[in-house]
Amino acid sequence: MTQKTLLNDSHRALGAKMVDFGGWDMPIHYGSQLDEHHLVRTQAGVFDVSHMTVVDLRGAQVKAFLRHLLANSVDKLKVPGKALYSCMLNEQGGVIDDLIVYYLADDFFRMVVNASTREKDLAWMQQQAVAFDVSVQQRADLAILAVQGPQARDAVIGLLQADQHAALRKLARFAATDARTDDGVDLFLARTGYTGEDGFEILLPQDAVVAFWDRLLGAGVKPAGLGARDTLRLEAGMNLYGQDMDEQTSPYEAALAWTVALDEGRDFIGRAALEAQKAAGTARQMIGLVMDEKGVLRHGQAVTTASGQGEILSGTFSPSLAKGIAFARVPAGELGQVHVDIRGRQVPVRVVKFPFVREGQAQPGVLLEG
Repeated sequence: MTQKTLLNDSHRALGAKMVDFGGWDMPIHYGSQLDEHHLVRTQAGVFDVSHMTVVDLRGAQVKAFLRHLLANSVDKLKVPGKALYSCMLNEQGGVIDDLIVYYLADDFFRMVVNASTREKDLAWMQQQAVAFDVSVQQRADLAILAVQGPQARDAVIGLLQADQHAALRKLARFAATDARTDDGVDLFLARTGYTGEDGFEILLPQDAVVAFWDRLLGAGVKPAGLGARDTLRLEAGMNLYGQDMDEQTSPYEAALAWTVALDEGRDFIGRAALEAQKAAGTARQMIGLVMDEKGVLRHGQAVTTASGQGEILSGTFSPSLAKGIAFARVPAGELGQVHVDIRGRQVPVRVVKFPFVREGQAQPGVLLEG
């Protein structure tokens, strides 16, 4: 049975094209995916991401539990409110899910995980939590909105109590805090996102989400669908779980080595497999591609390099660059001239470092000079 967020009627009233997304009836766009993409890059858009899962973790040993559970180290979180991006691995080093974890107190952490992996994530965490006597609680009572773009923070702050404005303007990236709207709704406000733009991800009570959504639209924030969210995140060099990595892919094979903390004395799940892989070298690597010819790079297209054949993982037409861009997984080793098979034609592509775009600007090397 398809699930719906409480904003489903609001999306339909705005003329959204709705699609099935991991078992949820979600808006892909409200008329123009392209316009919504550019709007987030230049102004502010709001995404309904209430299909994602909030999990509260509580217990005296919750930090020890997370040191065991995650490939990144929560020891990096020195003060309450700070957030960390990490993968959660199986014993083979494969990615069960990628997530954000927030340090709220020594006995209380909050986590946001993907919608499509909810059941397996909760089962895995509950299984691992037993030895640490940690409570794993899904917060189905909370909705999530992502307000993203250069004008996003000002738009949100303008709806909050005036005595909070100065502190919220100083909130650091990858940090979160409690806040309250000027009409008395409690929010959990995180300066995080999945677009490569500044903004907030906002957790709030389900029974308050429709009214707050309407207030955001009234403040000039435009709705944006999951289509624009996908092109924005790919431009920003951000992985999509299930497409760019999965349980058969290690962080090293998904260009996520920066999220692995091999800190001394911490035996996290999958560490032995990652150490062996790091010592031997990975058989596969993930690379960024730009196509200067007209056309679109798409998932599943074959990619040929000097070391062998791989395939496109995520591919799209980049609205910000007006070019095809993609992630590809290919054999490790020398790349040489890289080609993509598009309907039987070997089309040359350039290998570039990602992100492709950051805060509206093409990154060095992504566009041809001159």
